Amino acid sequence: MLDAWSPHDGLMTIHNPRASRQRAFMARSRVRMSKGLWRYVPGRLFGPLLRRVDEGLIAGSLELHLPNGSVCLLGGRAPGFSAIVHLASWRALARLATSGSTGWYRAWAARDWTSPDPVALFALFGANARSLGSAARSSGLPRLLGKLKLGLRRNSRRGARRNIAEHYDLGNDFYALWLDRTLTYSSALPAYPNEPMEDAQLRKIDALLDRLDLRAGDRLLEIGCGWGSLAERALERAAVEYVGLTLSSEQRDHVLGRLGEQGNEGRAQVHLQDYRDVRGLFDAIASVEMVEAVGERYWPAYLQSIASLLKPGGRAAIQFISIDDAIYPAYAARADFIQRYVFPGGCLISERRFREIAESCGLEWQDQTRFGLDYAWTLRKWRERFDAVVDAGLLPPRFDAHFVDLWRYYLMYCEGGFIGRSIDVSQVTLVKPA
Repeated sequence: MLDAWSPHDGLMTIHNPRASRQRAFMARSRVRMSKGLWRYVPGRLFGPLLRRVDEGLIAGSLELHLPNGSVCLLGGRAPGFSAIVHLASWRALARLATSGSTGWYRAWAARDWTSPDPVALFALFGANARSLGSAARSSGLPRLLGKLKLGLRRNSRRGARRNIAEHYDLGNDFYALWLDRTLTYSSALPAYPNEPMEDAQLRKIDALLDRLDLRAGDRLLEIGCGWGSLAERALERAAVEYVGLTLSSEQRDHVLGRLGEQGNEGRAQVHLQDYRDVRGLFDAIASVEMVEAVGERYWPAYLQSIASLLKPGGRAAIQFISIDDAIYPAYAARADFIQRYVFPGGCLISERRFREIAESCGLEWQDQTRFGLDYAWTLRKWRERFDAVVDAGLLPPRFDAHFVDLWRYYLMYCEGGFIGRSIDVSQVTLVKPA
């Protein structure tokens, strides 16, 4: 709809209500009006950015309420996700243009923009990620600085332990408040919309364990054991010898206590150990959403470790989060919101590259299944539980309002990515030939 753009301000104007009416509407939406020098910035400076966004939205639309009171529609050419954003300050667009998703989060935290449904916005951008290109990604000096900071968080043995601790050692009490009873922090596999989270998580764990065909006496290694839900289930299903790895002392202590309560001390070990330092042979290996903490630089080491640790004929069942291969180069060239604020050192998987490395290590890639929309369901349920905890005042005092906003944004951001299909989650079996 570029032919409808106004040459005066570079924006396609739908309507321009009286400023007083717009202020009242935005006040009801809890949007503060632009303050400071940003109120004097000419909106036309952001015309080129908005044109690039408009051109990149080949499906769906964005209704953008601007600080000057006008409203413009971006996209709208084909059916898709529809989102509404209220800009309280031009600074939001400046941050988006220079710092991409990290800047957009900072603008949200500063209340420079709001939306009645941020998930729809993230889904819209995810669905159009290929065509948007670099329109909403960091550039120039902010991109270089972000990449430099990310490089300092590489997952060497020491760096991996530090990175994992920053996220998972927030406290078992924190995660227990909004995860289900199994304390499973990965995508569930629901059978129907209102299924209890615990049942959906156990179905996911069973689906992964089914790939391993465990039998009595088998040795099972889990790389990234979390809080022990897979370990507990595996030991219930078969008399296996279980070895779990984690870099989080909080998780290790919890898993040891959990398995001890089940009377499995004699068949289970949990080590605070890096996967690169494990020795021995195993009949089966499980790893659920751990590889995202490895980093592209260490994918070969991760997959070679699996190949070396498996007995001939052994099987590894992996659950991983991937990003569209077409946008992976742009993603990998920058530090995004998740890497900057939530998972330091993290990196989503390029499925094509990851599979090539696995096969070069002598592993056969078999029976991949994708269930990204189930992850969106999981994230929505987590957010509902998290919000209920916050509303009830149950969150420990060490988590302030800034953290609550960050965590809520993180859950919405990820949910939108899975709904928009720019990211996905899969289970796959890696087989070492006999």
